Amino acid sequence: MVPRYARPAMTAIWEPEARYRIWFEIEAHATEKLGELGVVPPSAAKALWDWWATGPKIDVAAIDAIEAVTKHDVIAFLDWVAKEVGPEARFMHQGMTSSDVLDTTLGVQLTQAADILIADLDALLEAIKRRAIEHKYTPTIGRSHGIHAEPTTFGLKLAQAYAEFARCRARLVSARAEVATCAISGAVGTFANIDPAVEAHVAEKLGLAVEPVSTQVIPRDRHAMFFAVLGVIASSIERLATEVRHLQRTEVLEAEEYFSPGQKGSSAMPHKRNPVLTENLTGLARVVRSAVTPALENVALWHERDISHSSVERYIGPDATITLDFALARLTGVIDKLLVYPERMQKNLDRMGGLVHSQRVLLALTQAGLTRDDSYRLVQRNAMQVWQSDGQLSLLELLKADPEVSAVMSAQELEDKFNLDYHFKAVDTIFARVFGE
Repeated sequence: MVPRYARPAMTAIWEPEARYRIWFEIEAHATEKLGELGVVPPSAAKALWDWWATGPKIDVAAIDAIEAVTKHDVIAFLDWVAKEVGPEARFMHQGMTSSDVLDTTLGVQLTQAADILIADLDALLEAIKRRAIEHKYTPTIGRSHGIHAEPTTFGLKLAQAYAEFARCRARLVSARAEVATCAISGAVGTFANIDPAVEAHVAEKLGLAVEPVSTQVIPRDRHAMFFAVLGVIASSIERLATEVRHLQRTEVLEAEEYFSPGQKGSSAMPHKRNPVLTENLTGLARVVRSAVTPALENVALWHERDISHSSVERYIGPDATITLDFALARLTGVIDKLLVYPERMQKNLDRMGGLVHSQRVLLALTQAGLTRDDSYRLVQRNAMQVWQSDGQLSLLELLKADPEVSAVMSAQELEDKFNLDYHFKAVDTIFARVFGE
């Protein structure tokens, strides 16, 4: 985790103290149920909760010092609690194994992280929707292969992004549910030394579902799906960030990141206004996606369990969620303050002498009786002259002067095919699909 790209709420989930607090809750809830079942004295859970209620208790340094000797983190934690609580603490961890604590804790942490990320997505969706409605009918050029294609609106560009991030949100909600499971099943997951009722009790207290078959570890296909969804969200972030970066290029300059007073774009060139935020988002997306392959490789563990996944998750759990949280918040800020230049968009639309209307003329010529091949040839012949003139010539005027075209279409009919508003007749339909009626 790099502090530069981290926000406090998400970072707090992965702090050692937070992890140990979850460990304690798991152990205390389990001991509580074991007391109800008569496996351990009810006083054991009471002693744990009474000690916990007296104030902050986690001493990370003390636990780490014990682990330096035991070489086992869960045993170190249990030893430390035992020293703090006293004899009743010996009833903790009855019939449990380390994975019961570790895997259930990871489930809690990932669900907490998912809740923050879902809230992040909600904020981003709100910002995109507001700007999309603002620019619903702002004409701009649509590009394919980076080349002028046909007119669209800037609002439609943002509506596409909204729909994409709405899908991301739905996937994350599903992934959250899939990873929110609890395993308190003991060695190799058979419940030989612990009643399944204990697992159900802990799961209910922590807001998790019970893992149907844990084999001592929660199956990592759940986690692989979770991190895959984070990777997809990162790619969607990059897609929108890349769009902004392209629109900010000097030759385009249809939109750009907000440039605050006192901000400097270059140590060498005072005139620079660089898309540093969206470039940063492009890089952060790569970091989040880098967690996907290790998460997929974690699925294939040996037999009932091994710990080859453990070291991986200690990295990717914090890094992927913290980075994505920061990236979503940054992208929300970019969209919220994005500078949009409708005049430049119109200028670029007009840049190539009306070439963006070529398809309408092509279709009109076919409806006027020409073959599609002849229609394409006539339009392309004139369009290439405009292209070679770098937009100095007018496609409309060239078509009017072309005898083969004028033989089947009047000047007024041709002019009608260069109406910009024609391209926007379905904008309301698309917005209704995306945002509702």
